[in-house]
Amino acid sequence: MRLDDFDPNLNVEDQGRGGGGGFGGGGGGLLFGLLPLIGSRFGCGGIVVVLILMAVFGGLGNLGGMLGGGSAPSTQVARSDGAPAGTTTTAVCSSDPAKRAACQAFTSADHTWEAIFAKSGQRFEAPKLSFFTGNGRSGCGAAQSAMGPFYCPTDRGIYLDTSFFDELVNRFGAKGDFAQNYVIAHEFGHHIQNLLGTNEQVQRAQRSGSEAEGNAMSVRLELQADCYAGVWAAANRDRLDPGDIEEGMTAAQAIGDDTLQKQSQGRVVPDSFTHGSSAQRQAWLKRGLDSGDPAQCDTFSGAI
Repeated sequence: MRLDDFDPNLNVEDQGRGGGGGFGGGGGGLLFGLLPLIGSRFGCGGIVVVLILMAVFGGLGNLGGMLGGGSAPSTQVARSDGAPAGTTTTAVCSSDPAKRAACQAFTSADHTWEAIFAKSGQRFEAPKLSFFTGNGRSGCGAAQSAMGPFYCPTDRGIYLDTSFFDELVNRFGAKGDFAQNYVIAHEFGHHIQNLLGTNEQVQRAQRSGSEAEGNAMSVRLELQADCYAGVWAAANRDRLDPGDIEEGMTAAQAIGDDTLQKQSQGRVVPDSFTHGSSAQRQAWLKRGLDSGDPAQCDTFSGAI
């Protein structure tokens, strides 16, 4: 995919290696403590954070701030080696090829959604992109590489350890730059949901419903983020290379709940799905790609 270089005016930070870690609020410590029991990482879009919780506890109640609304001031996190974390977008994004690629996808998603919001007369606020290595800190608690990339609505941050891109290729067989861009675009989709109030609505519904109903609402939230990723790609169709869409579909297939459960536990438990099956994830990504219209991403009405 042929993307422009990153926008130096966007909010990008680098927490460095082991920056701040810990087991802070928002359920991060609890979830990380469970990871050794699972023994593997499940994929992008914060899938691990929810899937592990669902597999072990069968509910969203302990997830805390991960689906909450609001915002909190971000703080600069020091590197473990004593040096200050990256303070400018240019310094961070230029530090290595993986970060530059992520910054370019982040820039493209930001500019695309800013234009979409402007066209509909809505107010757009950009999120931040926060890199960390190994472990770090987010407004939702601990950021651990084993969680995979995730979005924290509390501080409106997308958190990423770029080593996940290697695993995307080597473990899940999702090769190509568009597969990586899809990861960023999906997390950006969660930011759009936060701006529109969808996250908060889902959280309220989950508090008042059963565990099964909460799972179903989580699936619809994640599939909408996939569709929003497709809308972003559709808006940049002239920048796609041959094979890009296939790369995205391969990534979506690799991180479906059914595929992940087969790999991790040898069986599929549909009632515990929180992100959707491989077929559903592919279908909603394709729907966004084909329509280019966020209004077509209403996963909360009718069958999915």
